[in-house]
Amino acid sequence: MADKEKKKKKKSTKEEAPAEAPAPAPAAEAKRESSRGSRKAKRTGSNVFSMFSQKQVAEFKEAFQLMDHDKDGIIGKNDLRATFDSLGRLASDKELDEMVNEAPGPINFTQLLTLFAARMSGGSDDDDVVINAFKTFDNDGKIDSEKLRHALMTWGDKFSGDEVDDAYEQMVIDDKGFIDTQKLITMLTASAEEGEGEEGEAA
Repeated sequence: MADKEKKKKKKSTKEEAPAEAPAPAPAAEAKRESSRGSRKAKRTGSNVFSMFSQKQVAEFKEAFQLMDHDKDGIIGKNDLRATFDSLGRLASDKELDEMVNEAPGPINFTQLLTLFAARMSGGSDDDDVVINAFKTFDNDGKIDSEKLRHALMTWGDKFSGDEVDDAYEQMVIDDKGFIDTQKLITMLTASAEEGEGEEGEAA
């Protein structure tokens, strides 16, 4: 009998102990969460999202969704082909493969941001970025000014109609509405170099 009572007492104290233990646990969890939170805060410095403003991330997201034609969360070769088709430009399989292969893995939204970040942090020369951007609109040495206008007013930092008109005043546009791609690239890259030269003199 005495043994049974002792066992019961042991059991009851064991049962009571777990009931008391959870009380301090939330405090321990809170400590863990706060230390986790501070670790997260420190880690965001290397996070690709921290390199862009919220507005830029939202604009990249919008562009990503436009490019992701099959809506599977990955930009693949067929998505790129459809994007070029919608811009009225035919891209070769080789070009599409090169673009897809720039990324080390499937191009999801984070991977796309990482590619942009690499370009912006000097992974590619600014002039190369300008040249490649306008070459995507190039068709036999000419750019359709209406398609370019649509792109400028639709994606990224959207231009207003007046801003496009102001930019177009600086460009040579023929009577059929085409811009000479090489002249445009020369004008943009030369003015960028002049600007840098002036800054250097001022310093």
